[in-house]
Amino acid sequence: MKLTRRLFFANAATVIVPLAITVLCALAYLYILENFFKKDFGLENYQRLLEIRFELNGSQQSLLQKNPEIIEQADFHTHLQKRLAEIEGHVLILKNDRIIFSSRSFTSIDIAKLTTNSEQLSTDHFYLDNIVYDVELISVHLPDNSEGKVILLSPLSSTTANFSNFLLLLGLVFLLSFALTNILVSRQLSKTIVKPLRQLQKAAAEISRGNLDNQIAEEGDREIQELCRDLEVMRLKLKELIHTQLKYEDNRKMLVSSISHDLKTPVTTIKGYIEGILDGVANTPEKKTKYLQTAYQKARQVDQMIDDLLLYARLDLKQMPFNFEKTDLAKFMGDFVAESEPEMEQRQIQLSFEVELSGAKIVNLDRERMKRVLTNILDNSIKYLDKPLREIRIILREASTNILIEIRDNGSGINERNLPHIFDRFYRADSSRSQIKGTGLGLAIAKQIVEGHGGRIWAVSHGSEGTSILISLRSERQDEKNSNH
Repeated sequence: MKLTRRLFFANAATVIVPLAITVLCALAYLYILENFFKKDFGLENYQRLLEIRFELNGSQQSLLQKNPEIIEQADFHTHLQKRLAEIEGHVLILKNDRIIFSSRSFTSIDIAKLTTNSEQLSTDHFYLDNIVYDVELISVHLPDNSEGKVILLSPLSSTTANFSNFLLLLGLVFLLSFALTNILVSRQLSKTIVKPLRQLQKAAAEISRGNLDNQIAEEGDREIQELCRDLEVMRLKLKELIHTQLKYEDNRKMLVSSISHDLKTPVTTIKGYIEGILDGVANTPEKKTKYLQTAYQKARQVDQMIDDLLLYARLDLKQMPFNFEKTDLAKFMGDFVAESEPEMEQRQIQLSFEVELSGAKIVNLDRERMKRVLTNILDNSIKYLDKPLREIRIILREASTNILIEIRDNGSGINERNLPHIFDRFYRADSSRSQIKGTGLGLAIAKQIVEGHGGRIWAVSHGSEGTSILISLRSERQDEKNSNH
C-alpha cells in the first residue's frame, strides 16, 4: 500500500471508527433500555414538548402583536391543557398575579416560586410532587394595561433527564473509542512506517561504520520498500566496489611481487654478461659477441615482459579499445593456420586444422587481438610438448548456440586441480613448469581478450595425452536467428 493512501485511511479511521462505535452503542442502549428494562426513553414526549414550545412561542408573538386577550378565553385554555396533557405537563395562566386558569391546583408558595424563578430565567427547573418540571414563561401585555403570564410545566424525569444521561454516555463512548482508535492507528503506523524507518536508520549507521554485510530487508509501504531497495542496491554496489578495490590492491601487490621476481633473472643475467665484458672475461671477439648476443636476448625478454604487463594492465582496466569486424571464422582460422605453419615446421611440430561447421559462421572479431589470443595459446602449448611426435590440432565446431575453437596438444597435460588457475597471471601449474621461459601472462591476456569479445575460454586436461584450450564465441548468424524469433 502507498504511504499517502495509508495516511489517508488512518486519518479517516480516527473519525469514522469512533462515530460508528458511538452509533452502535446508542442503538444497543436504546434496544436494551426498551426491551429488557421496559423503559420509555421519552424521545417522542421530548419531540412533542418541542413542538408545543414552538407552537406556544408562535402564539406568544401572536398574543403580543395581535390578540393578547386570548389568554382569557376558555378555548385557548382547553387547547393548552390538552396539548400539555399529552406529555403529562401542566399550565398556569395569571393576570396581575391572579389565577385565571390552572390545569391543577397550585399553592401560593408554588405560584410564588414559579413567578419568581420564571422572571429570573426564561427556562428553569421546578420540583412538584417529587417530579422535576421544565418551566417556560410567556409574558403578555393586555389592552387594559394589565400583565398576563402563561406558565408551562413539562416533566423532565422521563424525557430530558434520560436524554441528558444518554448524551453524556454517548460523549464518553466517543471519547474512549476515539482514544482507543488513535492508539491502535498509531501502533499500526509505528509498525508499518516507524519500525522500517528505524531499521533503515540502523542500516545507514552500519554502512557509515563500514559494515556492509547486513542485508536491508524490504519492509513497510511501497515508498519505504523502494527506499529499502535503493539502499540495498547502494550497499551491494559499495560492497562490490570495496571488494574490487581490495582485489585490485591484492593484484597490485602480487603484480609487483611477480614483476620483481620475473625481471630479476634476466636483469641479473644481463648484468653478469656486461660485467664479464668490462672485467675482461670475454677476452676474445667471439666471446664478446656471444656475451653481447646473450645480453641482447635477455633485454628483448625484459622488453617483451614489459609489453605484456602493459597490455594486461590496459585489458584488466578495460582501457583497451576493440575494433570489431564481421568475420568468417573458418576463413580467419584457416589464414591463421597458414601463417603459423612455417614456424611450426621449423620447430618440427605437426599443426592440423579441422572444420566441423555446417556452413559459414560470421562472428564479431577484433582480428589482431584474436590472433594474439591464438598465438599465446600456441606458444603455451609448444612449451609443454614432451613427446617425440609433437602435435597441435585446431578444431572448429558448432555448439548449441556458439562456435567452439579447440586447440589441443599432446603435451604433458595439466593436473585437474590446477585447471581453474592456468589463466591467472604468472601462474604455472607445478614446480617443474616454473622453469619454463615466459612472462606467465600469455593465457591471462588471452582470457581478457576473449572475455572482451563476450566469449569464454577454459581448459580441459586429457591426462598424459595432453591439454585442450577451448574458446566459445557467439555466432552473428545465430544471434540474428534468435532475434527474429
